[in-house]
Amino acid sequence: MHGVTTVAEPAELLRRLRPDSVTHIERVPTRAGETVPWPGWVPDPLREAFAARGVTAPWRHQAEAANHAHAGRHVVVATGTASGKSMAYQLPALAAMLEDPRATAIYLAPTKALAADQLRALAALGIDGVRPACYDGDTPREEREWIRQHSRFVLTNPDMLHHGILPGHAAWQTFLRRLRFVVIDECHTYRGVFGSHVAHVLRRLRRVVGRYGSVRPAGPTGSSHAPVFVLASATSGDPATSAKRLTGLVVEAVADDASPRGGVTFALCEPPLVPSYERRDRPPSQRDRPLEEAGGPPERSGSSAPDGSLAREVAAERGGEAARGGEAAPVRRSALRESADLLADAVTNGVRTLAFVRSRRGAEAVATMARRSLDEAVPGLGARVAAYRGGYLREERRELEAAFHSGELLGLASTNALELGVDLVGLDAVVICGWPGTRASMWQQAGRAGRNGHEALAVLVARDDPLDTYLVHHPEALFGRPVEATVLDPSNPYVLAPQLCSAAYEAPLTRADLPLFGPDAPAVLDELVAEGILRRRPSGWYWTGEGRPDVDLRGTGGLPICVVEAATGRLLGTVDPGSSHFMVHTGAVYLHQGESYVVDTLDLDDAVALVHRAEPEWSTHARDVTSLSVVSVRSYVDAGPVGLFFGDVDVTSQVVSYQRRRIGSGEVLGTWPLDLPTRELRTTAVWFTLSPESLEAAGVDDVPGGLHAAEHAAIGLLPLVATCDRWDIGGLSTAAHPDTGAPTVFVYDGHSGGAGFAERAYKIAASWLQATRDAIDGCACETGCPSCVQSPKCGNGNNPLSKPDAVRVLDVVLASLPS
Repeated sequence: MHGVTTVAEPAELLRRLRPDSVTHIERVPTRAGETVPWPGWVPDPLREAFAARGVTAPWRHQAEAANHAHAGRHVVVATGTASGKSMAYQLPALAAMLEDPRATAIYLAPTKALAADQLRALAALGIDGVRPACYDGDTPREEREWIRQHSRFVLTNPDMLHHGILPGHAAWQTFLRRLRFVVIDECHTYRGVFGSHVAHVLRRLRRVVGRYGSVRPAGPTGSSHAPVFVLASATSGDPATSAKRLTGLVVEAVADDASPRGGVTFALCEPPLVPSYERRDRPPSQRDRPLEEAGGPPERSGSSAPDGSLAREVAAERGGEAARGGEAAPVRRSALRESADLLADAVTNGVRTLAFVRSRRGAEAVATMARRSLDEAVPGLGARVAAYRGGYLREERRELEAAFHSGELLGLASTNALELGVDLVGLDAVVICGWPGTRASMWQQAGRAGRNGHEALAVLVARDDPLDTYLVHHPEALFGRPVEATVLDPSNPYVLAPQLCSAAYEAPLTRADLPLFGPDAPAVLDELVAEGILRRRPSGWYWTGEGRPDVDLRGTGGLPICVVEAATGRLLGTVDPGSSHFMVHTGAVYLHQGESYVVDTLDLDDAVALVHRAEPEWSTHARDVTSLSVVSVRSYVDAGPVGLFFGDVDVTSQVVSYQRRRIGSGEVLGTWPLDLPTRELRTTAVWFTLSPESLEAAGVDDVPGGLHAAEHAAIGLLPLVATCDRWDIGGLSTAAHPDTGAPTVFVYDGHSGGAGFAERAYKIAASWLQATRDAIDGCACETGCPSCVQSPKCGNGNNPLSKPDAVRVLDVVLASLPS
């Protein structure tokens, strides 16, 4: 069709990569599968249902996990993509339902699409009397009552469990009294603040179920506590510990994947440098002021990158200026453009390919560029490529999935909406545009390729970013290493307090309930009583408010800001509150589906930004002022001239102005003041101090520049050791901090109370900072660039920075810290 030739081996696509852009090729060998007999407790109708679907025997890991669950042991199965983890919960849950016609189960997925996909799989088995149903925000109200009354297998998500089911648990009491299994799919996605909230939602579920006296027949272990938790995860580091922290229960782990796997060729690719453009240097910052990188969560519209990431990429496409502080620096070809070219080449050669892109608009851009290239080569061929992302109507998504299944579409550019579990078969290749944040996500995405055991290709295209650059030049950090442990912190008081309020709203808290919520619960309850939020009575703690507590599970800081076209009233999109001061301040240039808009006004009270369509010749870049004070030190290491600390800090920040920079040259056209409110954040941080004498002895000439560059690179490399994004964290450096009395670099969690990232960095500081030092020293640039020490979100315009002094600073730290 359209002159496309089918390529038998996706490796043909690999040969089309520029030789100078491929930094490493890893070969993942073929693996044979290992089946075992059906467990003896599996009823004949269930075996027959699986046999009708082509499953004649389970893989070993499926049977092992199902046996644990059937015996009453909580279990997490942490195996690779397409390894059949669903059977681990389907077998014990459906067997229980066939044995006991009243037994129920609840399934939690991080996305509606995954729940809908699992519903199709359950319905296809055709087990009588189960009546599986999705219960989420899209469920019509007239169907909800039927589901509560009749469905025995309810598929939902943590948000609906929190907002709908638990507050209205009285209407669910029959279902909850009979609850035998709780399934938590893709549990590795519950990390940071969101994961910490979900951990308490699960504890609230356990509490409510206990109030209704849910029990089950004693299994072989003699245990009769209900329900049993079955968790499914991508391969992860220490899945049992992560699952225990999420559920509060002792969990068995099954991590030895016995499913078959086709061979995968995995290429790491770094786009080439393009000629740099002349830029006018901006005036240097005051050398003695603290230098910071703004923290806080980005807009989360189905991606892990804020809208500004595409703005920077588009700026690079238009002429090389990519929010790099106006300084002349090497600029690499956009990862979006490189990925679009790979997608177009794949489609031209009949290689069915999925390109993962970090942001919604990035996915749209990659699809648009690939379509344009294909139509220029063969008119009409561009119709075989499309974008797939959150925000589409359900009908649109289903049409795209059907077209991809049928072969009508050969290429999709998608956000991580297609990373999790959704059944897409027949893929030959996967292009990953930018490091997805964790090795777990990387393998999830790469694992989508490989049909029926055939050879597959995966390509990771590096963005111009310190971590991406480090990884494509240090393949040992990606291959042959266990994936990350999921980081979450249920003891965070900013999470625990509202969750205790929610629990008290559902039913008065009693002293017997407190162990569920951890050792910090009594102290937090005392604070809530002192503030009048809860009332203490002899029978327990009672919620005093009229309505239910307002709890934000995702830690975004309130309602999203709606971006509205003033002339038409059309809603263009939403921006996270944490990103709004930077992305949609008055005068900001806002991009939507490749079109530019200028913000007329930002009304924070009404949560709306009014914009008008325009094509200005400049981009906008917010400037902020940040201060940080140390509240307390929880732990520290005294290493002579170096001190390493972990503790609580107060961060105060304010966006005070923005610059207009000419697209193409980066020339600063002027600075405009802004009047935005100050933001205060109590969070956790890791920081290190150095004595002035040690810096002088190491030959550090530019102390502020060296500290600032080390801070930027450390933030960029932290996601290597903690399951976070650089937009989840912030930092500050100063040559003399008032609370430490010494040159200091801080890295802090961008969420109230902390999210566990800084704590993780403190515990493995030596390996984190060694990787940071290697990334800076290994970069080919002379004075610093976005691949090592420049940051896309620096509030000081990447000034001052000293690459050589950053290496010297980190050498002092690493020479002093114990390994």
